[in-house]
Amino acid sequence: MTAKIQKFIQHQFPQFISKKLPQFLAIFGIIIALCFWGIGSAIASDAPDPLTVPSPPSEATPNRPTLDTNTIPSAKVSQFVRAYLQVLRQIEGREQELLSAPTSLESQRIEREIESASINAIAQAGLTKQEYLQMLSLANIDPEFGERIAAAIQEAKNQE
Repeated sequence: MTAKIQKFIQHQFPQFISKKLPQFLAIFGIIIALCFWGIGSAIASDAPDPLTVPSPPSEATPNRPTLDTNTIPSAKVSQFVRAYLQVLRQIEGREQELLSAPTSLESQRIEREIESASINAIAQAGLTKQEYLQMLSLANIDPEFGERIAAAIQEAKNQE
């Protein structure tokens, strides 16, 4: 690597990190939440979910939520957006503390606190963990629903 390229990378890297770090931490937090919550047990829940639309076995695809985006009421979308923004605030508010944790035990403690606060935020928004995770997954894999969620998030941020 030439000195010119190294200098360019050294100059651009902090700017790149400052723009992408919050996104990385949000994704990291969501992944942590999925691991802690055990998405398998959430999907195997005994209670029927009013958002779950049963589909014939031949149409079922693995790892795809069983929600129909056309039947999700705007009230549920609003609840999801409220919960999502609260979870995001939890992660962003503690990111420096998490990054500067002196030990892995301290880091795990902070992660548990973020998880607990996130679970409370989801419940206060009126959603179950399963509903939240299904809508989050659906927003990531269904472009139309993702646009609907993105528009609702932008609207909520504009009203703050």
